[in-house]
Amino acid sequence: MTDSPRPVLLDCDPGHDDAIAIMLAVADPGIDLLAVTTVAGNVTLPNTTRNALRVLDMVDRPDIPVAAGRDRPRARDLSTAAVMHGESGLAGPLPIEPSRAALGVPAIELIEQVLRDADEPVTLVATGPLTNMADVVERLPHLHDRIRELVIMGGAVDLGNWTPAAEFNIWVDPEAADIVFSAGTVPGGDTGAGIELTMIGLEVTHQAWLDDAHAAAFRGQGKAGQFVAELLDHFVGFHQDRFGWPGAPIHDAVTIAHLIDPRLVQTMPMNVQIETQSALCMGRTVADRWSVTGRSPNAAVGLGIDRDRFVTLLLQRLGTLP
Repeated sequence: MTDSPRPVLLDCDPGHDDAIAIMLAVADPGIDLLAVTTVAGNVTLPNTTRNALRVLDMVDRPDIPVAAGRDRPRARDLSTAAVMHGESGLAGPLPIEPSRAALGVPAIELIEQVLRDADEPVTLVATGPLTNMADVVERLPHLHDRIRELVIMGGAVDLGNWTPAAEFNIWVDPEAADIVFSAGTVPGGDTGAGIELTMIGLEVTHQAWLDDAHAAAFRGQGKAGQFVAELLDHFVGFHQDRFGWPGAPIHDAVTIAHLIDPRLVQTMPMNVQIETQSALCMGRTVADRWSVTGRSPNAAVGLGIDRDRFVTLLLQRLGTLP
């Protein structure tokens, strides 16, 4: 038996770190990026969709289909992170219009087609609000057995980053997150119990940072390297100015790195509930690390990462892009 590339569909809201996640998925020979779907989050849906198309152009993969998904959360007004990513979502590089438009079908239809047509179960990766993934849970139950697992960047066991209690992706659409986590099960557990779910939260991603020296290293590596360097110039600078950090966490790329190297992130089975009512704690991922609630674990929750291993992997893989 030969090891074939893992089929992956990436649902995202680019965003600097989403852009790097797309590039990493394309660069690694062990991943077959079947499609990209977009959601409103870091910026509005037209911008996240345009950015996904731009990034795929940058890595010479205009063959990968892109479909736009939900343009707002399920039950709230959209709040974006334009203050961090710029109004376009990719502040830093010169804006270039993509070579094509997204498909004329909604994201859920592309996801359905990919799940139905793939030769083996597909890994879903979600690096934005979970609005599209809630649609997968509710509208595609007949295809849940075609989902190998769902890996999300979102949430936190401890403190949030957008409010004291909540991480941005979950905070934007907590009702969608609640639907997704309610359908979750621990990877490797009872395969009939739900969708195998891994949560890569802030405990992990705040350790996965790059700095100015990494931007300088990318700058000499062709058009893709220059693009990453310009992304980092803005993203690292924002985090240095706003938080006094040495660099910027590349949150979303950790999901792809976790698929490439399963030893990279340390996880623990936990029950995770989503707060959807409290004004003070809206969007909090209430992670039962010590099993005090008696609820069964519904996700593998990331607690740490080998940062040096992550940075080395990222530099090596992105260095192979055109």
